[in-house]
Amino acid sequence: MGMRAAGGAALPMMPRMQAPSPAGARVRVVIVGCGFGGLEAARALAGAPVDVTVVEKTNHHLFQPLLYQVATAGLAAPSIAAPARLLFRRQPNVTTLLGEVTGIDAAARSVQLADGERLAYDHLIVAAGATHSYFGHDDWAVHAPGLKTLADAFEIRRRVLLAFEAAEREHDPARRRALLTFVVIGAGPTGVEMAGTLAEIARHTLTGEFRRITPADAEVLLVEGGARVLQAMPPALSERAREQLQALGVRVRLAALVTRIDAEGLDITLDANTPQARTERIASRCITWAAGVAASPLGRLVAGATGATLDRAGRVQVQPDLSLPGHPEISVVGDLAAAMSHVPGQPPKPVPGVSPGAKQMGRCAAANVLARIAGQATQPFRYRDWGNLATIGRHSAVADVPTPFGPLRFSGYFAWLFWLFVHIFFLIGFRNRLIVLMDWASAYWTFRRHARVVHDVQAPPK
Repeated sequence: MGMRAAGGAALPMMPRMQAPSPAGARVRVVIVGCGFGGLEAARALAGAPVDVTVVEKTNHHLFQPLLYQVATAGLAAPSIAAPARLLFRRQPNVTTLLGEVTGIDAAARSVQLADGERLAYDHLIVAAGATHSYFGHDDWAVHAPGLKTLADAFEIRRRVLLAFEAAEREHDPARRRALLTFVVIGAGPTGVEMAGTLAEIARHTLTGEFRRITPADAEVLLVEGGARVLQAMPPALSERAREQLQALGVRVRLAALVTRIDAEGLDITLDANTPQARTERIASRCITWAAGVAASPLGRLVAGATGATLDRAGRVQVQPDLSLPGHPEISVVGDLAAAMSHVPGQPPKPVPGVSPGAKQMGRCAAANVLARIAGQATQPFRYRDWGNLATIGRHSAVADVPTPFGPLRFSGYFAWLFWLFVHIFFLIGFRNRLIVLMDWASAYWTFRRHARVVHDVQAPPK
């Protein structure tokens, strides 16, 4: 579904670079991270005469686009995750190490792990991903967790479910209202999907399960600082998404800047930078942060070791072939890279921080490693846009898909079916696809969510 390249001018290829390994020795490739970029890079090196070491600080690959479904009890964690060792069991040139990179020595060509071990490399691919950004207010994290890891999903699920439990026991109407007010900050795809699903939980999943409260009375607020939801989408689809959210019962607050978050709720400023600006207090015990993304802290290590430049989000600015200036043996891919797409005949364009971009960068970096080993010229990275999708709820989604004949944009039921198909297709492993399909079918016909298990009930919302 990628767009056809325009023009016929060829981009200059990068200089030739011989590998530094002694003659006859196998080239050592270290890949940091087993997300979409790292996984694709390792797979692209299957069968190559190289020894690959994948370093990952968790023991699994995570399908992040469906992480919100774990946070909202729609799917169990193993349905969207796969053990890293399992993924490489048939790739004998890959060694998987559980560890965290804490240092990079570009001169000695080695990385250091938290336990002190050093790994030598001839080529290094850094695919450490991204983390949350609270725009200088890191103290907000304890009150408004973000959603990047399974641990984040478990914590959000715990807070959501225990908020209903605490409301069942609460006799004060104001405190009960705060417990049943769920706020999602940020109206990108994750925020929109979270808000829509929370509304479905309150209005359908929990029906008839409580005696002192009516879960459908819960209020779900989606707070966005910009002028519309899903700002990466065309305005018409963005407006359609807002309408579908409101039809589900989500209260959308646009042009609302968060100025404070604490244990009792949050403050927002409406119509900022206008004479009508005003501050509003929202009492809530369950807030989810989906507003900001920052590059992994490993980006600063890379910059300190190589002299590379970081952008405002902490991403490493890379060469057209994804390598670093002065260090062609080091490549940075995925959300950690401030990469550009180089389509012949067109000016370079920024690569969006989405999973297809990370996958394509991983494959490109691996191909360029093999080109350098063979003494050949490397190729600039070219991103192939597969479009944007976001689901809002049952029978509700929006899709913006590029085609050779122009963009195909649609919403509603058929966009929802298309979203389901795409996510099933890209899941890792047949077992995960089958289980997710079965869980979704069960939830569709029964409205039940069976992953509603909380491991820690000692600290309910207060």
